[in-house]
Amino acid sequence: MTGFVLSVVGQIESADFPEHDHVYCKYCFMYGQDWEVMFGNEEGISQVAKKSEDSELLVWNFPVEVSFRGTNPHGWPQLIVSVYGIDVFGNDVVRGYGLCHLPVSAGQWTKTIPMFVPESSSFIQKLTSWLTGRRPEFIDARVLAQGEGREVTRVRSQGKTLLRFHVMTKDFGTHNLDNSQHKVNIIGDVTNCLNSMRLC
Repeated sequence: MTGFVLSVVGQIESADFPEHDHVYCKYCFMYGQDWEVMFGNEEGISQVAKKSEDSELLVWNFPVEVSFRGTNPHGWPQLIVSVYGIDVFGNDVVRGYGLCHLPVSAGQWTKTIPMFVPESSSFIQKLTSWLTGRRPEFIDARVLAQGEGREVTRVRSQGKTLLRFHVMTKDFGTHNLDNSQHKVNIIGDVTNCLNSMRLC
């Protein structure tokens, strides 16, 4: 299979959930039919993180390492993060979902993902789910990356997660995906413009 290669080495570094503590995260990837995983794990689960006394952050530093081969930019890989914790009744409940596309060019990247949780559609359902410990959640988190049916899902913002990536690419230029030369041209145009303004 010929194509281009996207390699990502990084970590799910930390999360900020002011109302919660003792949480862990799961991750998985969603990608199109023209992509395949060459190396690395498609999913993983972290250790439980606890807030330190001097910081409100929940630190995982959970490694993510994966290489994809693709033949078409359609279906660009997305990273889906799910955060879970224990409620007052000892039930394992979702604390937040979030997702982002993997970076499209080589380099070092930092991404902050806003997290959200599904909401019950009525007060009675909300009360029942709280008493039974069965909060609304997605059976498969990959549905978040598909978009179909999400317009009828009620959600609430809750927390954020920080990710850091080092991205390497191969054969992007042969598939007209390398935008580094375009960036160089833009920087050159801006520099020339600034120099001409100084001369005036």
